[in-house]
Amino acid sequence: MAQRINPEAFSPGEYIREELVERGWTQLDLADILGRPPQVVNEIVAGKRSITAETARGLGDAFGTSAQLWMNLEASYQLSRVSSKDDAVSRRALLYGRAPIKEMQRRGWIEATSNIEVLETQVLSFFEIKSLDQPIQFHHAPRKSTDGAPTPAQLAWLYRARHLARALKVQGKFSASSFNSALTQLSKLKRDVEEARHIPRVLSEAGIRFVIVEPLPHTKIDGVCFWLDADSPVIALSVRYDRIDWFWHTLLHEMAHVKNKDGMEEPTLDTELVGVDAQPFEDKEETEKQADVFAVDFLVNQTKLDRFIARVHPLYSKLKISAFASSNDVHPGIVVGQLQHRKKIAYAHSRDLLVKIRNIIVSSALTDGWGSTVSA
Repeated sequence: MAQRINPEAFSPGEYIREELVERGWTQLDLADILGRPPQVVNEIVAGKRSITAETARGLGDAFGTSAQLWMNLEASYQLSRVSSKDDAVSRRALLYGRAPIKEMQRRGWIEATSNIEVLETQVLSFFEIKSLDQPIQFHHAPRKSTDGAPTPAQLAWLYRARHLARALKVQGKFSASSFNSALTQLSKLKRDVEEARHIPRVLSEAGIRFVIVEPLPHTKIDGVCFWLDADSPVIALSVRYDRIDWFWHTLLHEMAHVKNKDGMEEPTLDTELVGVDAQPFEDKEETEKQADVFAVDFLVNQTKLDRFIARVHPLYSKLKISAFASSNDVHPGIVVGQLQHRKKIAYAHSRDLLVKIRNIIVSSALTDGWGSTVSA
């Protein structure tokens, strides 16, 4: 075949017409050769009918070319008939790569819309950035992202927590004195699961904002400590595991971060704090080790727990655990959690003591999730 100009400019019918002229054939001749109705050949030549694989094979045999040539001409022609680039598609792809758009829409954090302009505006506003070229970061001081930076889904969770925290008013002013006072009051609440409903008030009186945000899928977030300003600490929990030991350990772990003023420049994001998938203590960073030690010491006197273990090991029972917990003013589920973490008992041991707490705490805390959406 003679060399052609840009194949995207013409339909395959144009090339068929030229081949017919070169051979002195008519469309009727080609129809006879292909064994196809004349109307079909006419529509192909006129560009009104696409070339199928069967037709491409026939044209290749008739003109002494490959069938692939005619399929390529057809594909090039069809592509030339649409825009070389769908701007809305590329912009939407960029947004979906930066954030979990569908989950954010499902949770009511942004509105569902097919308008790319509206969607972009909402995402920029949610993440408090001016353009999609700007990195999405969650800290006060400008710093480069480091290894282990939050994932897009974790960043969305963090920003939602910050939106809620900004809308939350606290009753007291944060200080070392108010923090210690809060610890004293919290210590009185760890015995009875129902007492957890007072935690948001206790923290508010200490100037600590406390919010709960249901985690997005695959984020594996337990909690975070961050600051709205130097005098406004925030603790956000996910309560992704509805267990009393998990809740209290995470809360006190984050309280330790507040005490040490961790997360001032970027959030102290904690994942897998306790449980079978928890990171081994020896592998944690020093700040995380300190927070863990603070939490376990606050919840259960470790010297007394050591003595209990030495006295009853390996014959632990619910009765013995409950009696020890009662004598130390702590819920038995918290003791079970610490014994499990120390690998003194199996994770299946005394599971009924690991009571649920989510419904109790969300009844008094500013919460986003589990069917509840908060305007913030």
